[in-house]
Amino acid sequence: MKTIASCVAEIITTQPFIEEGLSRNIINYSALAEHLQPIIEKRLHKSVKAGAIMMALRRYHPPLHASTTTKMQRILKNLGDITVRSNLTDFTFQNSPTLIRSHAKILEQITTDRRIFYAFTRGILESNIIISSSEKDKISASFTQETQLSIQENLSAISINLPQDNATVPGLYYQLFKRLAWEGIALHEVVSTTNEFTILVKDAMVDRAFSVIKGIKSEEPS
Repeated sequence: MKTIASCVAEIITTQPFIEEGLSRNIINYSALAEHLQPIIEKRLHKSVKAGAIMMALRRYHPPLHASTTTKMQRILKNLGDITVRSNLTDFTFQNSPTLIRSHAKILEQITTDRRIFYAFTRGILESNIIISSSEKDKISASFTQETQLSIQENLSAISINLPQDNATVPGLYYQLFKRLAWEGIALHEVVSTTNEFTILVKDAMVDRAFSVIKGIKSEEPS
């Protein structure tokens, strides 16, 4: 049987910004209760007082994984080097039996030059290649037989070295994504390995994105 408390929990867990605001005590409970009132009344099929919703909000406790635990704080403070690379181009190709051969062609041309930024991601239906814009003509020449779905230029990459035990901490990526979303920074692409995390953003956003990530390392525990 649904209750006011269960409805409040369902709504909050699907809206992480609200959950974050409640955990930091920066949300007006009365205003939020009035905002949720018609939603909860619709779910319960009856009238509900805003005061009862406000009480449920005050009693709500977010799950442990949703809050910044001590271990999470340690991981965030121990984020490694942050590297920024600009002048990048992102190509998207439809997967095909010949795509790997096309990929091999470009690898033969760029592997000796460490100044070139290069990342390749293969999905189920399509693949992405992120490369320094100086090499985009080589991509076009090597992939002439492939179906190009899109191309995006004027991009920058921010790469972060993660602590070795980052995979044991639930919510690490959420913390990074959340901070960027709060600042209105859209992510064009995300690439990760075991201990390295790279986001791709528009050139115009790179300074703000860098400041957000750098600020996470020095942020005081809440």
